[in-house]
Amino acid sequence: MPPQRFIKAKRPLKTKGSNKASRPVDILPPRLSSGYLVRDAHRAFQRLLERRIVPYGVTRGQWYFLRVLWNADGLSQRELSARVGMMEPTTAIALRSMERSQLIRRLRADDDRRKVRVFLTAKAKRLRIQLLSLARDITVEAEEGIARRDIAAFRRVIARMTANLDRIAD
Repeated sequence: MPPQRFIKAKRPLKTKGSNKASRPVDILPPRLSSGYLVRDAHRAFQRLLERRIVPYGVTRGQWYFLRVLWNADGLSQRELSARVGMMEPTTAIALRSMERSQLIRRLRADDDRRKVRVFLTAKAKRLRIQLLSLARDITVEAEEGIARRDIAAFRRVIARMTANLDRIAD
């Protein structure tokens, strides 16, 4: 397969005067865009996960919080927000929903009454093995027909891309 190239296109460039000039612009078709491909794959994973967790009374939004809390129960609301990557007001709304669904309980911290800690309920703890198993099954299905060495290479590459982007963003 020949190396993948950007497509050169002309796009009008507005200038201060009334003249319009053209300059080449790199157009990246979706099939060559790592960002587009990752987003597309992510959406496919999420659609299937959502379909499979709904019968357990868990929404996709709740899934993100459960996933973090199964590994670190009792986080402060702020820590949980940071780990899930959501703004605190969005987290507060999600946690209210999770309380109504009896998946979590929020308690004021003993050492600092301003802090609210989030704890899983017995119901949420019981769902852990079932839901993580569903997620693992989706991963296995997604990797079907792909050599282990290619999956290992993919994981290294995607981790490196993430690290590169995180470094740039900081």
